[in-house]
Amino acid sequence: MATDTSGPDDPADEREVMGAVDGDGGSQEYVIADISEDGAWLSVHVDDAPALPAWR
Repeated sequence: MATDTSGPDDPADEREVMGAVDGDGGSQEYVIADISEDGAWLSVHVDDAPALPAWR
């Protein structure tokens, strides 16, 4: 896993992060991606992803 290298010249508020469920119906993954940075994403099997109420 990469180390977070953001700093004063790279403020986090300029990031655009999105989440989505992706898959072919047989196997679905919950993907979180920083769409402002190439290769900045992670995924977890949808059954292992926390439910939205748990994040509140």
